[in-house]
Amino acid sequence: MSLIVQKFGGTSVADPEKIRAAARKAIRAQRDGNQVLMVVSAMGHNTDQLVELASQVNPRPPAREMDMLLSTGEQVSVALVAMAIEALGSKAVSLTGGQLGIRTDNTFTKARIKSISAERIRRLLDDGNIVIAAGFQGIDDDLNITTLGRGGSDTTAVALAAVLGAAACEIYTDVDGVYTTDPRLLPEARRVGVISYDEMLELASLGAGVMHSRSIEFAKKFSVPIHVRSSFSDIEGTMIVAEPESRLAPVSGAALTRNEARVTILGVPDVPGTSLSVFSAISARRIAVDMVVQNVGKQGFADISFTVSANDLENVLEAVRRPAESLGAAGVKHDDNVSKVSVVGLGMASQTAVASRMFRALAEAGVNIQMITTSEIKISALVPRDQADRALRAVHQAFALDQAPTDAKTWGQICDERTETADVQTLVSRLRDDALEELTLTGISVSGTQARITLHGVPDHPGVAADVFETIGGEAIFVDMIVQGYDGEDGSTSISFTVAEADLDRSVEVAQAICREHQMRSAQGAGGIAKITVSGIGMRSHTQVAEILFKTLSAADINIQMINTSELQVNTVIAADRAEEAHRQIVEAFSRSLDHDI
Repeated sequence: MSLIVQKFGGTSVADPEKIRAAARKAIRAQRDGNQVLMVVSAMGHNTDQLVELASQVNPRPPAREMDMLLSTGEQVSVALVAMAIEALGSKAVSLTGGQLGIRTDNTFTKARIKSISAERIRRLLDDGNIVIAAGFQGIDDDLNITTLGRGGSDTTAVALAAVLGAAACEIYTDVDGVYTTDPRLLPEARRVGVISYDEMLELASLGAGVMHSRSIEFAKKFSVPIHVRSSFSDIEGTMIVAEPESRLAPVSGAALTRNEARVTILGVPDVPGTSLSVFSAISARRIAVDMVVQNVGKQGFADISFTVSANDLENVLEAVRRPAESLGAAGVKHDDNVSKVSVVGLGMASQTAVASRMFRALAEAGVNIQMITTSEIKISALVPRDQADRALRAVHQAFALDQAPTDAKTWGQICDERTETADVQTLVSRLRDDALEELTLTGISVSGTQARITLHGVPDHPGVAADVFETIGGEAIFVDMIVQGYDGEDGSTSISFTVAEADLDRSVEVAQAICREHQMRSAQGAGGIAKITVSGIGMRSHTQVAEILFKTLSAADINIQMINTSELQVNTVIAADRAEEAHRQIVEAFSRSLDHDI
């Protein structure tokens, strides 16, 4: 008998009629011959109301007590759903996170799952019950109630599906699937039938509200197929699996992260250990850093820029104050009036000119780019917040995301082709090691010898980045890593990018021509560099990744020349003659940290 996990969000159980509708879906699935485990969120805006109530009692409530309070919302929901199922003639049992056997760490309000004991759940399912699980919560080793953070019911559902070896995890919500972008912002957004784990991970981390990013990490790690569907219709929805909808389309989705803040630490010594000092202070507060740009050093000094959620800005400024002072930084600047627009797609890893196409679309829309970071499957640009909606529309149109690719896989095809879930015994062994939601590294690699080109004094107006990369692309020069960051008090930026070392001389000639055309300060090139890439699941949400990487390089007296990050990778550029040594030491450092071989 197959097991199906069904998760119902707050809007899907917002009132008694919707609760009965959710109950009927579960009963129908059970009568079709399946065992059914439901995961239920708090009703409607219940969590928001509890947060508001807490703020009226205490402006800064203790995190432990917030978890005690917020966990009650799900307890109300699961009990009511169980009552509804009983009233409709079927058997049901509701369970809290602790009763489910969900054990977490003690990071209140954003706890991570360590293990799940599935024996009680299996016994209840085998007795013919529909089990209704309270999402979003667990208990720590001291039996304190913990919560997983907003959106954590998704993570509960996928984790339970992984542990129990479910045939599928159905996420019922108030939308009918995953769209190429937020349809509330762009009505022309298209629902996709299929999207890959990697693409969904990036989109979730960028603020796509359909799924909690940690739930996608679980799904990818344990090969759990996720089916996102509407609670209010029978539309097929979207399957989240290993394969993308299309291998031909370079981009599968676009996202807007509206409330971003940029922090720049000016004039830090361009020596080993600088990045470690900054990011270890941020990591200690468990704040996720997104776009990270370290520009090429000038006269022994460099600038480090990064973005965080605007809600974390004050906390971050407080965190970096001491390391900035100890490093003798020239100052710390910040801007909390910026947004990030990104495009994501597995296809861009094998296609050229994707970046220049995005930058040209932004230029033609009159959108100014303040920072750029790239990875194999994502390009992000930081833009003024008042230009954010225009930027999203421009890139969505540029990649024709409102139209299905010619090779688009259908929902039905994926259902026929999808792989089996991970072996249950493997999962159980991981649970015994308390490693369920730990960081999982998929590789640490070194690129071949590369070269770096840097343009200083890039004018602060639309179209420059598009001109740069269209010109480079027109010379058939393949660009790997791109970073753009703060460069001077005049508001100018620097753009650095890496190319094959064989293309260095030609790239410098092109860069110098671009420099003259746009009246930039200088164009420089240097060979003999290599890129170290650390890849894995949960790279951004596990804030210690960059700290381990930077600490290892600092201890080996290896200087970092460039940095960029994504949900799946952290990339650093270092001197090529130190790359083999760096690779060996980084592998050893992560093996010690994770207590297993990489």
